[in-house]
Amino acid sequence: MQQMQANVGRAFEERFGEGAIFFASPGRINLIGEHTDYNGGYVFPGAVDKGVVAAIRPNHTDQIHVVALDLNEEATFGLNETDKPAASWAHYIFGVAREVQKRGHKIDGFDAVFSGNVPLGAGMSSSAALESTFAFALNELFGCGIDRFELARIGQSTEHNYCGVKCGIMDQFASVFGKQGCLMRLDCRSMEFEYYPFDPQGYKLVLLDSRVKHQLTGSPYNDRRLSCERVAKTLGQEFLRGATMEQLEAIRDQISEEDFKRARYIIGEERRVLTVCEALEKGDYETVGKMMYETHWGMSKDYEVSCEELDFLAEVAEAAGVTGSRIMGGGFGGCTINLVKEELYDRFIARAKTEFNARYGHEPMVYEVIISDGSRRM
Repeated sequence: MQQMQANVGRAFEERFGEGAIFFASPGRINLIGEHTDYNGGYVFPGAVDKGVVAAIRPNHTDQIHVVALDLNEEATFGLNETDKPAASWAHYIFGVAREVQKRGHKIDGFDAVFSGNVPLGAGMSSSAALESTFAFALNELFGCGIDRFELARIGQSTEHNYCGVKCGIMDQFASVFGKQGCLMRLDCRSMEFEYYPFDPQGYKLVLLDSRVKHQLTGSPYNDRRLSCERVAKTLGQEFLRGATMEQLEAIRDQISEEDFKRARYIIGEERRVLTVCEALEKGDYETVGKMMYETHWGMSKDYEVSCEELDFLAEVAEAAGVTGSRIMGGGFGGCTINLVKEELYDRFIARAKTEFNARYGHEPMVYEVIISDGSRRM
């Protein structure tokens, strides 16, 4: 993060002059609880040591000037609804500014340069890191007095209203509320959460990036959500949260086979999250790993958001004796998250690289996970 701060600081001075204030927000991992957030269920994320850093300074106009340093692109736009910029990356910043205003807060224009090191398309929520950085910054710079929960909701509303993704709250929550050395169990219905110290002695968490890039905008992600909403409505509930397999079986002839499979995954995933919570309190990482594998194959077979490459990485992990492995993120590409005993780590990484390269012609990227703090002024 320090290197990114130096880079955006230099770029800001070259483009806008002195006086920038620096803000940062992280990407996230999620140990277990995938696609449960928009179903009112539990998730178990943590912030990571990769994120977005922005240099920002109010400019006392009604215009926003932003430089995306990594893309070598710049956008200028106003603060009104009709001022939405053309560049897709700028929609996140424009959306955040609009959502802050919709909540009755007055902001002015600003100049900004930002950079990020969250791998794009890896399921680590680079978009949430960007939204959270600017939401946190605007709140501080213009004295809005918005609490952290509402900052997370601002990011979520930006996805819904300006980026075309009907996401749950998890990604933005984890980015804003992250705490070094802790995972968080969030109840996405009540918004109650609890920090869980996470220091698995004798194990490492590592991400293997298939380098298959998912695209969540458009139908695949939103279709899954609609399936869940249809089943919940048939059950007479707002969310699938709390539904049982017995209830689902009782309405099987009233729903499509596809919707049945989607709901079966979600109901199982809710159980798995709570099982993992209990296992972590006992230091039982074998059970944690078993639940991770169950999640992977549920996402692959019932929720159908995996792909051949991710299934292959999970199979390699299992064959190598890795404690737990699963798809992480929305799916359709990206990473697996792996819980690996330290004595197996080097052999597993070497095997995964060799076998994946032999099958697909390139090695997966490897990211060791360090659990870090959330949105902050630097």
